[in-house]
Amino acid sequence: MDIQPVSDLLAVRRGKLEALAALNEVPYGGRFDVPGSVEQVRAVFAEAAPVRVAGRITAHRDMGKSHFLDLSDFTGRIQIFVHGKEIGDERMAVFKNLDIGDWIGVSGEFFTTKSGEESIRVKEFTVLSKSLRPLPEKWHGVQDAETKYRQRYLDLLANGPSREIFAKRIRIVREIRRFLEDRGFLEVETPMMQPVAGGAAAQPFQTRHNALGMDLYLRIAPELYLKRLLVGGLPKVFELNRNFRNEGLSRRHNPEFTMLEAYWAFADFELMAGLVEEMVCTVAGIVCGTLKIEHKNDAGEVVKTINLERPWRRARYADLIEAAVPGWWSLSPAERRVRCVELGIDVSACVEDYEVTQHVFEKLVEEKTIDPLFVTHCPKELVPLAKQNPAEPSVVDVYELVINGQEISPGYSELNDPDVQRRRLEEQSGGEIQKIDTEFLLALEYGMPPAGGIGIGIDRLVMMLTGAESIRDVIFFPHMRAVAE
Repeated sequence: MDIQPVSDLLAVRRGKLEALAALNEVPYGGRFDVPGSVEQVRAVFAEAAPVRVAGRITAHRDMGKSHFLDLSDFTGRIQIFVHGKEIGDERMAVFKNLDIGDWIGVSGEFFTTKSGEESIRVKEFTVLSKSLRPLPEKWHGVQDAETKYRQRYLDLLANGPSREIFAKRIRIVREIRRFLEDRGFLEVETPMMQPVAGGAAAQPFQTRHNALGMDLYLRIAPELYLKRLLVGGLPKVFELNRNFRNEGLSRRHNPEFTMLEAYWAFADFELMAGLVEEMVCTVAGIVCGTLKIEHKNDAGEVVKTINLERPWRRARYADLIEAAVPGWWSLSPAERRVRCVELGIDVSACVEDYEVTQHVFEKLVEEKTIDPLFVTHCPKELVPLAKQNPAEPSVVDVYELVINGQEISPGYSELNDPDVQRRRLEEQSGGEIQKIDTEFLLALEYGMPPAGGIGIGIDRLVMMLTGAESIRDVIFFPHMRAVAE
């Protein structure tokens, strides 16, 4: 079958736009009052009841004098029936210049077709927006990844699974807010431009504030400002925030991403682990309707199932390393590097010994863990903002929650000793004082209560709960390379 060139299709639609003008029809209308979305309108179906709804034409079945169309929005679709006897010859002339993709508003009455489908018999319609370009082909949708991510609006129009993922993301974020607020946490906002990029080890984006004559950084984490609020007396705070890290892209990394951070005065990492476990299970139960999360391939076959049922497993970092590589802790630093070569783990010559062990953890523990696992008591070098374990000073009181082969959430017993915190930050910065947030250290000297803190990567959480395999599938507009001129 010959496919009509896009340029010809555009010309046809331009011609219909001119025809609408000739018929004194405004092709880009204004306000059209409706009682709700398509889904909400369908929910109140009652035979012969009056109804108004607006949406995009996504299908058209021409039966001669009778026309059946699908009217759709983000929530769903409903069938409408158009006949010249109902709308009159003058409006039928306007109707004949409509295309799939056009937005219209209709009023009429509910009825059930002979095939049993709940539909709307149209009495009047209004053109709300003329689509000058054809939509993606109905049955195949947007398959090209470049188009899918760069022109997300087409993906949302054509691909039901994408709409479902983003609908779930919206609900996930809403339920997280509700969960925390119900437990007394206060939602706050902290600066996205900061004079010192702190709270994590990452490469920041840098900008310049002309009026103040100073360099600023897009935040890599909100942690140090949220802890200032603990100093100020707020007992439970959280922020759903945008963070920015000037680093590489992958199926798990985007330079701009969404993070939840929460702090609870007088708590510790154990309480925070319990909070996260309860929160994720609560949200999954509400949004997904199950704690058994299935991940499927493109053919719809289940390739793995993540079991979120409580209680979640907890294990110490050192024990997990020993189980993965028996005898690891008896090896010298040089022997560990040799063992990494034998295991096929690439380790740079310039990394520290604790980083070598972390590479082993990431490859042999983290990537192989599907069901939830709280990894506790990590080396203090990995987490400079956490409190040391009093019985074992080489580790800190933290957890790292791993699900589906990736870290979903870290949680700490927060360090609140200003002198120890200063030494840790100096060690992390390599002695470069300008990289240390001295204002944060000043705040600590006024006294921060002991506290537990958590971070949750919202994008990764959504990936896990929806079965998406790339972070680009759960971010409306992921960052892409510029299109070549």
